[in-house]
Amino acid sequence: MTSVSPQPSADGRSRLRLFVPILAGATWRDRLVACLGALVCVGATGLISSLLLGHDPHLPLLVAPMGASALLLFAIPSSPLAQPWPIVGGNTVSALIGLAVSRYVPEPAIAAGFAVALAIAAMSLLRCLHPPGGAAALTAALGGPAVAAYGLGFAFVPVGLNALVLTLLGVAFHRFSSHSYPHRAAPAANAHGTKDPPSINRVGFNEADIDAALGDLGEAFDIDRTDLDKLLRRVEQHALGRSHGQPLCADIMSRDLIKVDQHDDVETARRLLLDHAIRTLPVVDRDNRLLGTLGLRELARPGQRVRDVMSAAVVAQPQEPAIDLIPTLTDGRHHAVVVVDRQERVIGLVSQSDLLGMLLSPLRREAA
Repeated sequence: MTSVSPQPSADGRSRLRLFVPILAGATWRDRLVACLGALVCVGATGLISSLLLGHDPHLPLLVAPMGASALLLFAIPSSPLAQPWPIVGGNTVSALIGLAVSRYVPEPAIAAGFAVALAIAAMSLLRCLHPPGGAAALTAALGGPAVAAYGLGFAFVPVGLNALVLTLLGVAFHRFSSHSYPHRAAPAANAHGTKDPPSINRVGFNEADIDAALGDLGEAFDIDRTDLDKLLRRVEQHALGRSHGQPLCADIMSRDLIKVDQHDDVETARRLLLDHAIRTLPVVDRDNRLLGTLGLRELARPGQRVRDVMSAAVVAQPQEPAIDLIPTLTDGRHHAVVVVDRQERVIGLVSQSDLLGMLLSPLRREAA
C-alpha cells in the first residue's frame, strides 16, 4: 500500500518521497499489523476449514476472494466495505449469483459480465458491498464442472464458511491490534438527552454542508459519513489551534486549586463547592495524587465519604495543546479537566471558563 509520488520541495522543485503509504492516516505500524493479521488469520481460516470439511480433494479449503477480503479486513478495518456483514454477506450473495448465472448463461465471457454486474447490484441493495464479492461471483460463474457439481451449496461451503471464519478471526485479532472492529462510527450525541446537537457541532459546518460537498464532488468515498464528519471537525480543531498560536494547558490552567481529600465527608465537599462558586473538585490522596473528581452531580449519589461518590477524572498533561480539550469541555458532561504531572500529582485545572477566555483573547486584541 505504498507509492512513489512527487512532492514539492522548499525551492519549488519536485522531489521523490519513497514508499509513502497510499491510504490517508496509514502508518508503517498499521501495515505491519495488517501483514501479521493476514499471516495468522488466513492460515487459521484454512486450517479450521480443513478440520470442518475434512480432506475432500475436489473441494477447495480456501477460495481466492478470501485473500482480497483479508486485505480489507486487516489493512483498512474502519472501511464500510470491510465490516462483518459485507465480508460474509457480500461473498456469499455474490457466489450465489455467479452460480445462478452459470446455469442459465452458457457463454463464459457473457456469464462473467452478468455475474459481476448482478453481484454489484445485489450487494448494493443488501448493504453488503464488498469488492472481493466480484471475485466470488466470477469464481462461481467460471468454475466449471468442479464448482457446478456442488450446486448452490458452493456459495455456503466453502465460500460462506471461509468468510465467516475469517471474519470471526478478524474480530478476535483486532481486540489486540488497537483498531476497533467491527468499526462503529457513532455520531456525537447530546449528553443531556435532548434533540439539540452537541455544543461543538452547533457552529461551523453541518450535515447539509457535508451532503452538499459530496454532491459537488460527485464521487463515492470509502469512509463512513459519520467518520467523515468527525475527521472534518478534527481538522477544524487543529486549524483553530494553529490560528491561536497553540497555547498549552500549562499556559491557561488554574494553579491555586481547591481540592478535597478522599476521606473527607460529602458535606465538606459541598461547602467547598458552594463557598468558592466552583463546579469541580479534584479528589486527591495525601501525596496529592489524583483519584477522581467531584461536583454537585456526584453529591446527589448516596454515600458518606468523598471516595464513595466521586467520578473518574478526565486528565491532561501540562504540555498538551489546550485546544485539544474542546471536545471534552463541550460534550455536556465535563466542566473541567485536571492537569497532572508524570506521577499523577495534581498541578492545575482547566475549566470551561479558562478555555473560553483563551478563545476570546484574539477577539479582544482585534477590538483593541
